[in-house]
Amino acid sequence: MIVLDEQLLGRGLEDEIGRWYRGSVKFIIDLRPNSVIKDDNVPHLLRQQNQPTFITINEKDFWPKIRADVRYCIVCFHLPDSQAHEIPLALQELCKHPAFNTKAKRMGKVIRVIQGEASYYSSSERMIHTIYLQ
Repeated sequence: MIVLDEQLLGRGLEDEIGRWYRGSVKFIIDLRPNSVIKDDNVPHLLRQQNQPTFITINEKDFWPKIRADVRYCIVCFHLPDSQAHEIPLALQELCKHPAFNTKAKRMGKVIRVIQGEASYYSSSERMIHTIYLQ
């Protein structure tokens, strides 16, 4: 399951991602309807799902502040709001990379994607690793 941050609503990103991603694509607000979801509650909601990958452009509140957990993956795209339309292609590229090409490989990681590279830390080690996506 891919879970999109609420700030990505209304852009059609869920449809674009759904064209290539075989699982479900939802928004964080779908996980707890009719309520305000603060950033610090996101990990709690993600832990209640079955291995979700959470997507956000709100990197300042997640990278590297959020603790990695084996029950989810968080992907922070370093993009301004005006470039959020680039997420589906960039996410697909990330999911094709050998380091992240299965759900099992993504779980337990917090990933930051910026201009063709991905930095990440994991639940097993806090050290930040960087790989090139292209």
